[in-house]
Amino acid sequence: MTYSIEIKKEMLIFEINRPAIHNAINGDVMEGFKQLINNVKTNEEIKLVVITGAGEKTFCSGGDLAVFHKLKTEEESYGMLSETAKILYELATLPVPTIALVNGTAVGGGCEIATLCDFRLVKKDAKCGFIQGTLGITSGWGGGTYLFEKGMRHDYILQMLTEAVPYSTDRLMSIGWATEIYEGDKLSAVNQFAEKMIIPHVNVLKAYKLQAIRKWEQTRLYDRIMDEVATCSVLWAQDAHHEAVDSFLSKKK
Repeated sequence: MTYSIEIKKEMLIFEINRPAIHNAINGDVMEGFKQLINNVKTNEEIKLVVITGAGEKTFCSGGDLAVFHKLKTEEESYGMLSETAKILYELATLPVPTIALVNGTAVGGGCEIATLCDFRLVKKDAKCGFIQGTLGITSGWGGGTYLFEKGMRHDYILQMLTEAVPYSTDRLMSIGWATEIYEGDKLSAVNQFAEKMIIPHVNVLKAYKLQAIRKWEQTRLYDRIMDEVATCSVLWAQDAHHEAVDSFLSKKK
């Protein structure tokens, strides 16, 4: 199974389970996200959603290049990017708070997924970054747009996007991307974090999340994400992107 869904103490824990290929995203994992979303919308007892990765090294490395590199044209890439972005928007706008339990490296689309969550608990030695620029494209699942929603300094955001390198946890804390840094067992870390919240009063959690969703609706967050998708799909079709991916894949062999 490429993912698992488990409910513990009224927390839904979604784990990407492809550690052999750095928890890269494929169609099966996206189907898992759809199931996650449906579970939350139909189960009133769920108070928090946690997204994490299997193993000790990687949260998520983004899209599975072996699969997505088969997409060559603007139209082909837009189809994949827009469908993924729509699912992730539903994840971002769930009625309960979401936590990215970043148990290891989160780069590319993996960093986008962590960014769209309400909180980011990051393992001490993890590195996270928007490395899409090294492949001749921008973030394409809404990650850049979500990043500008996080209240970070404008210059820090542009640096993170344009430097296209993974950041250390010290840097992630200093710029305000990471909520907390943890060491040791990841489930213990997320349980300790959740205990600080008003867990018994789920309506309070939902009411505050709704305030954020209303703001996003008023500022056309979804439309802005789709604009980001369209920009990425144009860059995707260019030779610079395909050549960069070919070079990256050849180094892995």
